[in-house]
Amino acid sequence: MGKPVREYLLTLCVTAAVTYLLTGPVRKFAIVAGAMPEIRARDVHREPTPRLGGIAMFFGLCAGLLTADHLTNLGQLFEKSNEPRALLSGAALIWLIGVLDDKFEIDALIKLGGQMIAAGVMVMQGLTILWLPIPGVGSVALTQWQGTLLTVALVVITINAVNFVDGLDGLAAGMVCIAAAAFFLYAYRIWYSYGIEAAAPATLFSAILMGMCLGFLPHNMHPARIFMGDSGSMLIGLVLAAGAISVTGQVDPDALNLYAGSEKEAVHQTVPVYIPLILPLTIIAVPAADLILAIVRRTWRGQSPFAADRGHLHHRLLEIGHSHSRAVLIMYFWSALIAFGALAYSVNSASMWIVLSVVFLSAIGLVLLLLPRFTPRAPRWAEAFVPPRYRRRRAAATARPTRRRRPRGRPRPPGRTGGGHPGHRTPVAAGVSGVNGATAVGPRARLADRSRSR
Repeated sequence: MGKPVREYLLTLCVTAAVTYLLTGPVRKFAIVAGAMPEIRARDVHREPTPRLGGIAMFFGLCAGLLTADHLTNLGQLFEKSNEPRALLSGAALIWLIGVLDDKFEIDALIKLGGQMIAAGVMVMQGLTILWLPIPGVGSVALTQWQGTLLTVALVVITINAVNFVDGLDGLAAGMVCIAAAAFFLYAYRIWYSYGIEAAAPATLFSAILMGMCLGFLPHNMHPARIFMGDSGSMLIGLVLAAGAISVTGQVDPDALNLYAGSEKEAVHQTVPVYIPLILPLTIIAVPAADLILAIVRRTWRGQSPFAADRGHLHHRLLEIGHSHSRAVLIMYFWSALIAFGALAYSVNSASMWIVLSVVFLSAIGLVLLLLPRFTPRAPRWAEAFVPPRYRRRRAAATARPTRRRRPRGRPRPPGRTGGGHPGHRTPVAAGVSGVNGATAVGPRARLADRSRSR
């Protein structure tokens, strides 16, 4: 292959354009089809919003693969590898399950079974982990059953990690887009710098995944006009897992010996892409951590691990005091820090500046997390020059207004009730029946009587 950077960018743009243009019609279809669930206790949005956004994302995936198949350099990938067809088969199956869940709310165990079947379909078509590179040891060949179980586990974990983090407008699509961008740079570096064509499918999958997320984000940012639903979150989770499986299980570290000097050093250089098998995925470490915490929390309470609640990381950010947009940006920040930090470490693991930069940015991230707890207050002389949220609350402004007491001996003003609120007045129109049939005479009625007597 040559240097199909332009072809990757063209595929990304076509995927993003198709996804963006189809999301509007899909939204209208979701409204007509009734895919607008009622507001649940764990939801943070206030109005019913249509789902099924995964329909547009799936057709964007199909458009991206079709475009790549007709390009000069990327078209050779479809001739030499069966992985793009394996991805399309698994994506179609998981997408159908997600569409049914968005419309009919199918059982969690059925969805889990569908995820395992979709992963098995990809394994049967060749998208599987063949060996497991272990730092300090080298490549460890896996049997067919071991590779299948490890592949299915990685796919299921990644799908549910992305699905669990899909709780705020634009959160899942943005975080997966950041992870796909970092993964694209890493896979392209392995393919271009080392000349290993086995990394080309992972590079293509990452470019298409970025296009799917970028095309959907304008419709999904706060306030969202449409949700991707399970049909979208499970789809992008599967595509992300397919890229990780392709570059991890198909790229042989022995091919890097000519550049690294030995197999152990080659494996050490590729540590950032093998760590996902342990964490299980550092490029989406934040959703993975949220997944693990959710399983532990629900199991501890005696609930099902798939029971929904309001204990996710984004829910906790809202409880601390962050706004919706700020909570999403904070999650973006941590995802980018972990993903691109691992990418920088893979380029030059001996640089101390990379470690110091990650530590410094982590400290900034902690400050951003606790910002509502440490909201600064401006001094009184500077209150006129700062926004209201930074001004000190004065007691006179927060205290309730007191009612002026009437001096003794002064008659009660007409039109006021005996013990009601000062602003509450009785009707002033003449002829309104009072107690025991008496007629309440107001000021206007008395003035009318005086004019008549004159």
